[in-house]
Amino acid sequence: MAKGFNGGFGGMNMNNLMKQAQKMQRQMEQAQQDLETKEFEVTSGGGAVKVTITGKKVIKAIEIDPDVVDPDDVEMLQDLVMTAVNEAIRQADEAAASAMGGIAGGLGGGMPGLF
Repeated sequence: MAKGFNGGFGGMNMNNLMKQAQKMQRQMEQAQQDLETKEFEVTSGGGAVKVTITGKKVIKAIEIDPDVVDPDDVEMLQDLVMTAVNEAIRQADEAAASAMGGIAGGLGGGMPGLF
């Protein structure tokens, strides 16, 4: 072993690094489980269309106000559904990024450039 080598990364003990990585993995698994059970409810058209999606991006429900169903303007209804679905997906992605970013930030700069 090279003289002066303390077995660490930038002064960080390898055992501490492994413990921190295992803790982060447990936190990520918990965050993923929490996200899977979370639901996002989004409306468009002033509440005319409501979409409920899970954190796993599975659509659980789409509700459409019968007053917006106009056989002569199907495109408007399609746009309202698309808008609500896209916003629900965006919110689910944002929640996932926030949850995972908070965990990765927990490394405290111990491994710059890795996360």
